[in-house]
Amino acid sequence: MTGNTLQRPHVWHPGPGGPPLLLLHGTGGDEHDLLGLRAHLAPDAPVLSPRGTVSEHGMSRFFRRLREGVFDEDDLRLRADELAAFLTAAEAEYGVEPGAWVAVGFSNGANMASALLLRHPESIAGAVLLAAMVPFQDDEPDDQALAGQPVLIVNGTKDPMATPEQTARLADQLRRRAADVSVLSFDGGHTIDAGQLPRIREFVTALRS
Repeated sequence: MTGNTLQRPHVWHPGPGGPPLLLLHGTGGDEHDLLGLRAHLAPDAPVLSPRGTVSEHGMSRFFRRLREGVFDEDDLRLRADELAAFLTAAEAEYGVEPGAWVAVGFSNGANMASALLLRHPESIAGAVLLAAMVPFQDDEPDDQALAGQPVLIVNGTKDPMATPEQTARLADQLRRRAADVSVLSFDGGHTIDAGQLPRIREFVTALRS
């Protein structure tokens, strides 16, 4: 392994068909939780799935929160920086093209993926944000840092946390940085809706062309 940066628990599965997927689990999950998505989205893609390094009452998360729905944004910035460094080490270790990852995150993992987009846009090539909220309330200045970056937000219209208002604000936050944002809504709550997987697969497949 490369130094100590890759010591965080993670799963790596090689595969012949890129782009490589970066799977980011939700609160209380681990590096195995989202591995089943590979079969639905990109069966032959390489997959990297790290575990969040923060513990909240024994539940793994990617960053701390002050209470439900209120993020510790300083910690989020720190953890996003750490994850970006982890990705750089993983690219060297596993022979992945720098910045080629397509992040697929659920809930806490989706919020981490959004933070990566905003702080380290060079680290990933696109993102699927499932049950995603706005990562930073004090928005940073508009720029073109995400020019053309493809992002798919998949949120339920009855989600009590990733509300339609949150969805609209997150889409606006990314679009003002010139990201190519699509929003896929479904009639449901804070979950991964199986009925949306074919549409998500189309999004991921388009990134390979």
